[in-house]
Amino acid sequence: MWSKSNSHGRRIAAITVIGTAIVLPLVIFVLGPNMPPGKATQVARGQVTDNTVLLVVMTPFTVFILGYLGYAIWAFRAPKGETELRDGAPIRGHMPSQIAWLATTTAAVLFLAIFGTTELLANNGAGSGSGPNPVSKPSGPVLPVQVIGQQWEFTYRYPTYGGVETAQLVLPVGQEVAFHVTSLDAVHSFWAYELGVKADANPGVDNIAYVKPAKVGTFQIRCAELCGLWHGYMFDTGRIVSTSDFKTWIAGERTAFAGIMKYLPKYSTSYSPDPPYRAG
Repeated sequence: MWSKSNSHGRRIAAITVIGTAIVLPLVIFVLGPNMPPGKATQVARGQVTDNTVLLVVMTPFTVFILGYLGYAIWAFRAPKGETELRDGAPIRGHMPSQIAWLATTTAAVLFLAIFGTTELLANNGAGSGSGPNPVSKPSGPVLPVQVIGQQWEFTYRYPTYGGVETAQLVLPVGQEVAFHVTSLDAVHSFWAYELGVKADANPGVDNIAYVKPAKVGTFQIRCAELCGLWHGYMFDTGRIVSTSDFKTWIAGERTAFAGIMKYLPKYSTSYSPDPPYRAG
């Protein structure tokens, strides 16, 4: 009985090794580089790397489980024409395989915990929204941009440019940006997919996320939190432009909105509008 069991074990091990050798290069060189959310920012690029590492770690386990299942279906199937059910041998377990499984899964979990924590700090916790006091912050100059969620749109305020508030998000390429995400009414969620940013917009809260655009282009913006009847209407297309184009654009916005700037409240990390205006 044990010789047969060892034979099955060797076959399953061989299936796992060969399957992993075939699948792993595809994961690393084909699937991994094309994982979401892309490489439009350092944060997004970091998330692609993180997703690839997760896939690499889980691939051997996935191959083992699927290979074990396929082998069991093939090797232990009932003979053709047999209708009587037969139980397997009443064994209590195989200690070496149990120890090996426990050791490998424990090592994988500990590695991912350490790797994830290191990556979170290395990327300044960017993308997830780090609350009003992020544990780690980027060095160098940062462009603050306030993201204001409201039923049912996002608006964007630039405090270093006179506090002008616009309906379109435009960012300069190569510039570290600090999103200060807040809300005027319900709970929203600012999700700029290609930037690798997703941060909750809560009333009275300044939720900070950092990002540094790496290339000129466009990106999609969605609200990722069910916030009312027209939640699905909260979408927009943002732009990443050159530094000179950004300066030209922001100057034009300040000129266009100069006549109504006096009606805007003074810039603050959060706002509390009167109740009649909270329903959009």
